[in-house]
Amino acid sequence: MEDSVLSLFFASVKPYLPEKSYRMVATSMAKSLGHGGVKKVEGASGMSRSTIFRGLSQQDDEVFNALPSARQRRPGGGRKSIDRSCPEVREALNKLINPYVKGDPMCALRWTTKSLRKLSEELATQQLIVSHVTVGEILEDMGYTLQSCKKSHEGVGSPDRNAQFEHINMICEAFFADSQPVISVDAKKKELIGNYKNAGSEYRPTKDPQKVNAYDFITDAEGRAVPYGVYDVAGNEGFVNVGVSSDTAEFAVNTILCWWNNMGKTSYPDAHSIFITADGGGSNGSRNRLWKMKLQDFANETGLIVYVSHFPPATSKWNKIEHRLFSAISMNWRGRPLDSFQTVVNLIANTTNASNLRVTCELDRSDYKTGIKVSDDDIAEMNILRHEFHPEWNYAIQPKRLE
Repeated sequence: MEDSVLSLFFASVKPYLPEKSYRMVATSMAKSLGHGGVKKVEGASGMSRSTIFRGLSQQDDEVFNALPSARQRRPGGGRKSIDRSCPEVREALNKLINPYVKGDPMCALRWTTKSLRKLSEELATQQLIVSHVTVGEILEDMGYTLQSCKKSHEGVGSPDRNAQFEHINMICEAFFADSQPVISVDAKKKELIGNYKNAGSEYRPTKDPQKVNAYDFITDAEGRAVPYGVYDVAGNEGFVNVGVSSDTAEFAVNTILCWWNNMGKTSYPDAHSIFITADGGGSNGSRNRLWKMKLQDFANETGLIVYVSHFPPATSKWNKIEHRLFSAISMNWRGRPLDSFQTVVNLIANTTNASNLRVTCELDRSDYKTGIKVSDDDIAEMNILRHEFHPEWNYAIQPKRLE
């Protein structure tokens, strides 16, 4: 009988036979083929030679043939699990996985990747021979899974963190009730402009990935995009100004002014005030003097009273622009190289989401200088009112009256 015919035969009957019956058919076939039958059946059935020989011996075994039809093996038959043959494997694995808690603090795996193969090799040094596949099965049974790092430690927080959140919420509700604009502002991560890899993936024809540079050398880049965003909380609209120089307070306030001239005064024709929520650091930081001075210029030019509240330290991710605008932008351009400034502008401007977010984007080629100093006299001339609750976080800047 040809090997191909044998293989086809076993492939067709295997799905319909229980283990015991399949073994008996295989051993009977090997016996009927005579000399060389075991080798042929071994290749066609997928059974090992030892299993076929045992089946031949069991055909005349009265005890085996007397087993109930529901049983496929003798009681206690089959290969024993590693847990039963070597129960100390679980304890050894637990010590290797948690060296900080239960194991030797000088354990080598504390300083290396805890892959299945590494764990298997380390067990072997303890005379516990376990394959990496079995290690994975045991770990899964013990409740372990592959875990990546999770961002959760926000640093040292303020004891007035919750009170500041409530203060911000109170002002927001008052502004909403009076139909006054509430905006959330922040700078997005700077992006290298060029044919560089961008995080994420998108659908393309199979085996046809986007080809990008192997190395992200800054010297090869066209420049750096500096996106600064304004998010209108009530209107669910965003404005992003893509700078080409530095993220400075002057750039930040100029972006707010561009938003007001392009979108804000149209959406809020009766506005007399504006509420800005911002992080506590960076170009819009609570200690940034230039930020306040430029907001004074903004108030003078627009005639608006500018109310500002900064988020407490280590709470920047609560700023609404982060998860309502910037996250949507990152999703929209994932997996695409930002090969030009115009590409960045187009991708941002076409960002939307299920909440019907609308985004306007402009390219700002102005050169914003760093290191601009603001003197005490400049601050003294400002028309600024500080709130009694954390005045460094909460203040209002009124327009100066023309003399």
